[in-house]
Amino acid sequence: MKEEDAEKIASTLEKILLEFEQGKVSPEGPFEDVHSFVEAKLAEDLPSLAGNLRIARSRNDLVAADLRLFLKEAIGQVARAVILLQEVLLCLARDHKDVALPGYTHLQHAQPILLSHHLLAYFQMLNRDLSRFAQALAETDVSPLGAGALGGTSWPIDPEYTAQLLGFSRVFENSLDAVSDRDFVIQFHGAASILAMHLSRFSEELILWSTAEFGFIELADEMCTGSSLMPQKKNPDLPELVRGKSGRVFGNLMGVLTVMKALPLAYNKDLQEDKESLFDTVDTVLGCLDAMRAVLSSVKVNKKRMETNLSPFLVATDLADELVKAGHKFSEAHELVGKMVQYCLDHGKRLTRLSPDELSRFSPNAGSLKPGKLTPRASLARKGSRGSTRMGSVEDGIKNAEVILRKNQKTWES
Repeated sequence: MKEEDAEKIASTLEKILLEFEQGKVSPEGPFEDVHSFVEAKLAEDLPSLAGNLRIARSRNDLVAADLRLFLKEAIGQVARAVILLQEVLLCLARDHKDVALPGYTHLQHAQPILLSHHLLAYFQMLNRDLSRFAQALAETDVSPLGAGALGGTSWPIDPEYTAQLLGFSRVFENSLDAVSDRDFVIQFHGAASILAMHLSRFSEELILWSTAEFGFIELADEMCTGSSLMPQKKNPDLPELVRGKSGRVFGNLMGVLTVMKALPLAYNKDLQEDKESLFDTVDTVLGCLDAMRAVLSSVKVNKKRMETNLSPFLVATDLADELVKAGHKFSEAHELVGKMVQYCLDHGKRLTRLSPDELSRFSPNAGSLKPGKLTPRASLARKGSRGSTRMGSVEDGIKNAEVILRKNQKTWES
């Protein structure tokens, strides 16, 4: 093709794009797809040249390139929304650094923890999500242009130059793989599913914490709805919707895996099914992230209620540790404290208020213990290991999170 003809095609394509952006033309109508629409519009101005638009191109590599370009942008949008949620979590952790609450295993009281420690756990989950999206972006950032329909082209094209113009970091290595690969789509769905799972877990806790039984938090009115029948109700709609949307994201992952599981090389019409679910997952995840950010930005923490629920039994492990220091094996200490707890339950006593005589009934070594000093706050202060719920460790965790957040912002800046 002559250079002057190529310039005519390029300038006319720019005009078609401008008309599309202005709403003057649309691919809706008697067109098989957007590619036939573009060629038809081009033929209106350049009837003798429009047919050359297909030289060294196939809809197979064009669609694959379009999909990768879309997903590159979408991954950036999702990542930046994750970072905004990290900012809110970090702000909440700073503002409620010293608030203590019961930590749970099996939804049963386990040990006292700091609310800030709990929030930082989700910060770290989101950070792993960002790592997965970064890997998905790296896998997406490959130009398939030049692969043709499946076997490449005999035209002397330069795929590296095309990739550079479109902002791809590298080009395909195998033309068959280039047009039939959807691993990058699956990888995004996988990262999005794990993110949705994290958001769902947090939503469940927010829902529980906002109940009358817990009363740990109060959700803003605008994040909730009332009942059509019961006037006292304040239903946690947004967290419930986020929790429910996770199933939709998981379903999209399974859908594309099912499409790909028995698909022979190279292109097949089945691959049209990769797009609708992808668009839906992008929209769903972005919506969930926005909702969670709104919920957490307006939540009220009931510090008094959290700390009122710090049961004396939460320090049972600390008491077992003291028995170990007094000469018992931990297995023995564990059993003895279990008996002490049962004794307290049977006699309506508090574990931290057992007298020396009562303690001596369980072990001669226990009589010298001072369980009254083993308060939930004291238990928190005793935790000295890395990443623990001790105030000093949590402060270090907040500083570390601040460094991570700045790095993430720089990495994913638009």
